[in-house]
Amino acid sequence: MSKLLKSLSVVALLALLGLGGMNSSHAAVVVSSKLSSESVMIGQMIRLLLNAAGIPTVDRTALGATPVVRKALIAGEIDIYTEYTGNAGFFFNRSSDPAWKDLRQGYELGSRLDYDANRIVWLAPANASNAWALAVRKDVARTNHLRTMSDFAHWVSGGGRVVLACSAEFANAGTLRSLERTYGFTMRSDQLIVLAGGETSATIGAAAARTNGTNTAMVYGTDGGIVAADLQVLEDDKHDQPVYAPVPIIREAVLKANPRIAPLVAPLMESFDSATLQALNARVQVNGESAASVAADYLKSRRLLP
Repeated sequence: MSKLLKSLSVVALLALLGLGGMNSSHAAVVVSSKLSSESVMIGQMIRLLLNAAGIPTVDRTALGATPVVRKALIAGEIDIYTEYTGNAGFFFNRSSDPAWKDLRQGYELGSRLDYDANRIVWLAPANASNAWALAVRKDVARTNHLRTMSDFAHWVSGGGRVVLACSAEFANAGTLRSLERTYGFTMRSDQLIVLAGGETSATIGAAAARTNGTNTAMVYGTDGGIVAADLQVLEDDKHDQPVYAPVPIIREAVLKANPRIAPLVAPLMESFDSATLQALNARVQVNGESAASVAADYLKSRRLLP
């Protein structure tokens, strides 16, 4: 994480401590998450950290999709869960704001909007993004010197033999077209394999199996299947897509009652980057390990738990 984001987290924490004092609460903190394996895994890590620090918790991870969890937090039915920075653009009807394409700016804007509207505090974010991305088989990336989307655009425009597996939504509802406009390339229809449903597990599987010559897959940036399929995520070097950095968000009243939560969670979030989350997600999504066991193992490996 950048020194600036660390400073932001410290400033936010000091402000909250000034507001809330150092009184602790005996009420259990309700830790929740969305349904994705990544959300559940981070939720379990937060729960284990709080428990180890003597802050009792209630486990309500895997509660539901984003609208369900979001509504529960605002209603006070849960206390903390991990959101993604770019989603604030949809929450506050500001999805066109360019701030979401920068981690620092998106964090600052989302944090301010959520606090002002709902008294929800954003804690330290991870230096990673689960945004839409393209991932190329590593052998193809090495041969063609592909590291960024600019490299990819040059390869495609130069007649590169690319076959992309993606969903209809990705191909037709804006994401691919936006990448094409930003980077100056065009994908022909015969270079696209549009999969029914279009889950990233299917697109990644198609690239791994080289189905009909597929060598590129639509992915989310921290998908666990990326590691197992030996793919390389292409850097969005012109910042076309919003950043979706994982960030724990908590009700202000709960943080005031338990001000130790912010410094407990910060080292965890600062330990994450995209490669780390890909590897952890692979253990759950590909290897079939439980999110709770992966969470405990990771915390111990980082010496965040004894």
